[in-house]
Amino acid sequence: MEYRFSNKIANLKPSAIREILKAPSDADTISFAAGNPSPEAFPVKELAELAQKIFEEEPVAALQYSVTDGYGPLRKAIADRQKKVFGIGRDFDNTIVVSGGQQGIELLCKVMCNEGDAVAVENPSFVGALNAFRSCGARTVGVPLSEDDSGLDTDALEETLSSNADIRFLYVIPTFQNPAGTTTTLEKRKKIYEICLRHGVLILEDNPYGELRFDGEEVPTLKSMDEEGIVVYCSSFSKILSPGIRLGFVVAPDPIAQKMVVAKQSEDVHTNIFFQILCYRFLTEYDLDAHIRRLRALYGKKCRRMLDCLAKELPPSVKFTRPQGGLFVWCTLPEGTDAAGFIRACVDKNLRIVPGVTFNADTEAPSRCFRLNYSMPSEAQIEEGCRRLGEVARQFVKS
Repeated sequence: MEYRFSNKIANLKPSAIREILKAPSDADTISFAAGNPSPEAFPVKELAELAQKIFEEEPVAALQYSVTDGYGPLRKAIADRQKKVFGIGRDFDNTIVVSGGQQGIELLCKVMCNEGDAVAVENPSFVGALNAFRSCGARTVGVPLSEDDSGLDTDALEETLSSNADIRFLYVIPTFQNPAGTTTTLEKRKKIYEICLRHGVLILEDNPYGELRFDGEEVPTLKSMDEEGIVVYCSSFSKILSPGIRLGFVVAPDPIAQKMVVAKQSEDVHTNIFFQILCYRFLTEYDLDAHIRRLRALYGKKCRRMLDCLAKELPPSVKFTRPQGGLFVWCTLPEGTDAAGFIRACVDKNLRIVPGVTFNADTEAPSRCFRLNYSMPSEAQIEEGCRRLGEVARQFVKS
């Protein structure tokens, strides 16, 4: 039989990253493609201890239905930590728990956008967010990042919002951007807020990597500047605790948060309550700050290794960002390079990288870029992978 898919889904493409991860590989394959935290980062012993205590002390609460907006003690613990660490949360805000940051992104689009409306996004941008917006029937309008790695091009943002009256919100990852690894400057953050406020456009600030800074100075979040209720803030425990537990959270003006709760009820009723209790207990019974310090040291060491190897192995005309935190490095090939051929040659070398076209707001636009991840591979794999990358680069790039 011929299947007729909905307009929202028919043109969606599978995540290129997930497809790369499914591709056949062998022991010689090195992957810089995943966005996963390192297995070394998981506090397995502590979580096992807490899980046993939960089943001994409150098994019914952990196994029964729960409320949609999240486990009350966890919501409070999240709100308290976000205020302490990032200075976010006002009297008009509410904190809700979602099934990973990805759900928070999708829910905002679902409650704010009609089919055909537009969402302004950094270009390049997180592919999961792009697909979430498209699945809701929204168009993605790209706003380029500045070439000096200072964040969003605010002149382009002004022009985009002035010429697109149907843009409902701006989606940004200001800190350790995915895929670029860059951090938006404080000056630009203030400008972004001012432009969106003037145009009456919401901001969706995604901050899944914000606690993973291993270099440089902290930069205030957009949400910490929000006195007018125009910023919806989304984050998760995927990169600091475990991605498999699928725990994220949203801090938003209460009217928006309440609509997101209603939309969530039709999706999954509530986020996994056992893991919500587990996460709450970790936050209150263990030293999360000490755990995050270990993660920062781990990722900082791996990132520096990758940057040193890239500087050694790549021709000078191949440019790459120098992140101060997060999980990713963004590389740009010189003009005229056969980017598709470059990616295929990497595959032939048993090296997995993610092509830049994956992250484009415009799915038809070309890209000379590719993303590398340093959190998953070992330092030995980083060295060997960069050596292979350099071999391929010297085939395609003259200098």
